[in-house]
Amino acid sequence: MAKFVIAGRADCPYYAKAELLGDYLQKNLPDFRIYKITQHPDVWEEWLRGVCEKNKWSHKTSPIIWRELLDRGGKGLLLGGYNEFLEHAQLYYGVTSSMSTQLMMVIAKENLKAHTEKEVEEKSLKDLVSPLQVWITSATTPACYHLIPMLTSGEVFGMQTEISLVLLGSKHVEERLKALVIEAEDLASPLLHKVSICTKEEEAFRGAQVVIILDEHMDGEVYTLEDCLRSRVPLCRRYGGLMEKNAHASVRVIVGGKSFVNLKTVLLMKFAPNIARNMIAVAMGVEGEAKAALARKLRTTPACEWTPLYIKDVIIWGNISGNNYIDLRKAKVYNYKSAICGPPHYSQPVLSLIFDSEWVKKEFVETLKTLSVTGRHFRGILAAHSIATTLKYWYHGSPPGEIVSLGVLSEGQFGIPEGIVFSMPVKFEKGTWVVLTDLKDIEISQQVMTRMTNDLIQEKLVALGDLPTFQSYKSETDLSKRHEELIVPHIDDHQDEQRVSDEHKDSLYSDLVTDEEKDLAMSEVDFLDMIPQTTSEKLLQESINDSEG
Repeated sequence: MAKFVIAGRADCPYYAKAELLGDYLQKNLPDFRIYKITQHPDVWEEWLRGVCEKNKWSHKTSPIIWRELLDRGGKGLLLGGYNEFLEHAQLYYGVTSSMSTQLMMVIAKENLKAHTEKEVEEKSLKDLVSPLQVWITSATTPACYHLIPMLTSGEVFGMQTEISLVLLGSKHVEERLKALVIEAEDLASPLLHKVSICTKEEEAFRGAQVVIILDEHMDGEVYTLEDCLRSRVPLCRRYGGLMEKNAHASVRVIVGGKSFVNLKTVLLMKFAPNIARNMIAVAMGVEGEAKAALARKLRTTPACEWTPLYIKDVIIWGNISGNNYIDLRKAKVYNYKSAICGPPHYSQPVLSLIFDSEWVKKEFVETLKTLSVTGRHFRGILAAHSIATTLKYWYHGSPPGEIVSLGVLSEGQFGIPEGIVFSMPVKFEKGTWVVLTDLKDIEISQQVMTRMTNDLIQEKLVALGDLPTFQSYKSETDLSKRHEELIVPHIDDHQDEQRVSDEHKDSLYSDLVTDEEKDLAMSEVDFLDMIPQTTSEKLLQESINDSEG
């Protein structure tokens, strides 16, 4: 069987002549088939160039005709233009064309009209579909790269929900965004209605129903903690205003990132008050790292080395990317092979299985501290999975009985001051979340709570200019130690300088473990990028925090 492809510009008279000749041959020859492709005159040259580059052909006019090798596969065999097709028909089939020039022009006009009508019909059919409008900021980050396949798989929004994806970025990364669009289209996901880019800020979030806020690279040099905090305000002000103006009234905003996640969320709430209720901060990245560290510890025995463990109900309190508190009192492990075993739904308390209490108090805390300092709790795959899972729970509900950590605006729950975004235990149901205020035995000491809330309150005040400097919280114990150090008989200048510098770093976010909380595991952050730096130090830290390694 011979199959020929005839492609041409919709208004080309020679395409019309070749088309008519092909129709005649197909009608009168049982094993002759043709396939027609028309392109609008505005896009014809670009389309032709792409086809020729793909097949390594050389052709510059309309029409282009090639034969598909159905009998043995492989790329098509280029025949040429109209003259070559006519010569082939005369030589092999003894058929020629006697179409007049006037008739060629009439058919060419009809072809252009039919092509235009077809495009309009296809556009109207697409408009009948109402895909979910999903916007992703800072779309060139690794997290976005891993997030796109998860969003288009149907696992997040459902197998019946088509999505239209818009990648937001600045003008100087436009080429990288276009490359990402091509890769997303290559997924050929049936649920991906459309993927596009936006580099014009005034067009941002138009019609958005879901907005995913990722890390933004901050322009300009920042040498102090106060400048670092204030540098987040302009972007949050612009994003908040644009979401209020352009986004859907019921838009859902989910904020992730490596630094100042709680602060960015509360600033967006301030500048977009009408949609503040629908803004949350992702805490599952820290939760995931804590679960992974616990699983590695529990697999150290030979019996558990190859056993898949499932840990849940680890609670993250406080500042997601800063001074947080990892609470294991409710944590449970499933499928753990020990002296006591049970069915798949049987669980055991994590703390009862880790007999090395020093590991929980020291190594576990230090591991999570290192991950927070470097921002590794929100890199690539883990960041994408954290966002996708949180969105999935938001739309379809969290598993029954499971505790989820989430950064939400405090309304006074657990004695937390109102007006700050604080990570706390919640559950998702019916398209929203509910704070689990009825949990028992999760009280936190006043000193630890004050230390966490004080940092978040001061971050907000300093960022908005209501407080000139950030002053870390000092408990009575800290002040007593400070007094003892001040009355030491002699310290030389160099030692004194080093001590003050170390004290300044430690005082920003110091250790939360206290004597009355020996059974709790907590995480802390020194926030190295907030300490005044030289230019070289600053560039090094920016490369860690913004370019993600």
